[in-house]
Amino acid sequence: MGSPEPDRLVDPDAASAPPGGSDPGGAGRVQKNLAATVEEVAAAHPDRPVEVWATDEHRIGLKPIRRRVWAPVGQRPIALGHHRFLWLYITAFVQPTSGETFWYLSNGVSKPLFEALLAAFARESGAGRSRSIVLVLDNAGFHAPQDLRMPDGIRLVFLPPYTPELQPAERLWTLLDEPAVNRHFDNIEALDAVLTERCRQLGPDAIRAKANVGWWPTPIQPH
Repeated sequence: MGSPEPDRLVDPDAASAPPGGSDPGGAGRVQKNLAATVEEVAAAHPDRPVEVWATDEHRIGLKPIRRRVWAPVGQRPIALGHHRFLWLYITAFVQPTSGETFWYLSNGVSKPLFEALLAAFARESGAGRSRSIVLVLDNAGFHAPQDLRMPDGIRLVFLPPYTPELQPAERLWTLLDEPAVNRHFDNIEALDAVLTERCRQLGPDAIRAKANVGWWPTPIQPH
């Protein structure tokens, strides 16, 4: 999925608040915020289940990913690589308690693209029709709610700044990177094909084992 406005690409690490370090009490505050939001959404749409999802972006490209490998004693392990700074971005929308996941690959990140991804996710997940979704995300600049057109059935809840440990989708990237580790790709299209296949292969059990943090809310069924 291409970025509609590549000249407006935004640093995916950009945040709306200055660095403050990890917040040890952040999980408790997020839980309270989520509980209040879920209750509000359920009251507004009592005929639909309410599910809490998470979304995050991951950059991966032709710069090699290195990990340790076994090698015979006295021999240095070898992994081919060619440093080039061409990138793909993977956006994951994940429901941690069920492992249901929607993946989107793009060549950049921007607010118009994020808006398009939200619309695609809402359409494909049935948000606003068969379920209501509370979506947890970080404070990246292109996530900012100002002038962001929101699809029906999705409500955003933002994490405290600089708390990636509270983002379940963040845990998926080691799984996604696996087929690209210690490998050389001739071009970005070859990497795209490998990542696309990896997204297809990752099933709910593998996703749930990584993303289901103990405090994540379970879906609320309609009254």
